[in-house]
Amino acid sequence: MYFRKEIGKWGENIACQYLQRKNYKIIEKNFSCQQGEIDLIAKDINKKELVFIEVKTRSNFKYGNPADAVDINKQKHMKQAIKYYLYKNRIENIAIRVDVLEVYIIEDCKINHIKQIFP
Repeated sequence: MYFRKEIGKWGENIACQYLQRKNYKIIEKNFSCQQGEIDLIAKDINKKELVFIEVKTRSNFKYGNPADAVDINKQKHMKQAIKYYLYKNRIENIAIRVDVLEVYIIEDCKINHIKQIFP
């Protein structure tokens, strides 16, 4: 369990560095509420969108591709957490997007950025 948590934290740090290089501004990390959790919240400076990001880090393919873990149940919890975040922070009239960042740490580090995973 400890090893998985450390890999996840490491993957989130790699994801932040990647996003900053791609002109995103990190607003919040590990937003958690009763409805669910969001790994990263960032602003896409180029598109002027608020982006909610799920980071999935894998060191092997034993359980499939990282994005496969963002199933219907996870999406439901993310949607509820996003709604709460927007309400809590009184955010209105801004385009939002939900992305998944797959971080692979097999041999070397690779990132696959999947944009707009659900409407």
